[in-house]
Amino acid sequence: MKGNQTDKTERTVVLVKPDGVVRGLVGEIISRFERRGLKLIALKMVWPTREHADKHYPSQDEWFSSVGSRTVDFFKEHGVAVKEHFGTEDPIEIGKQVKGWLADYLTRSPVVAMVLEGFHAIAVVRKLTGSTYPVEAAPGTIRGDYSVDTPAVANAQKRVVKNIVHASGNAQEAAHEIEHWFNPEEIHDYKRAEEEAMF
Repeated sequence: MKGNQTDKTERTVVLVKPDGVVRGLVGEIISRFERRGLKLIALKMVWPTREHADKHYPSQDEWFSSVGSRTVDFFKEHGVAVKEHFGTEDPIEIGKQVKGWLADYLTRSPVVAMVLEGFHAIAVVRKLTGSTYPVEAAPGTIRGDYSVDTPAVANAQKRVVKNIVHASGNAQEAAHEIEHWFNPEEIHDYKRAEEEAMF
């Protein structure tokens, strides 16, 4: 569904994951979004529990299938035997394994959670973060500049792809994630000094 093309209050969630936090990339990541004109309206550091991390990710078969299918496609493209690493070729079962690794990983250190607001915030943030798989992310994107991790290596080691950040994939995900990570009083409304010059 396309959003209002003139709505500069579209919101999205970004998490700086444990690999981004422990590598000291938080400030650099935030500055990239702010330089693009996105407004930071909520920010905090959280050490998630396993339950909180698990609820961050969807639990529907559609989501599991999407995650699993991307993994299967990457493996096939690179000539790696999927069943050898996962014990199955079923995308839903693979997606469930990956979700478990993702939730486990979010509990390894604090994460930095933020809400960004602006025109096409969801799409703009996704472009700035780059491809989910850093090895495929373009130079100049966050993942393209700070990671070269690949699903083949990560899955062989039974871990997630270390890709620095999470960014909401669509408006439905963003709404769930804003509510999941922030209380209403933690989200702030203010005017950036350059808003009139930019828009």
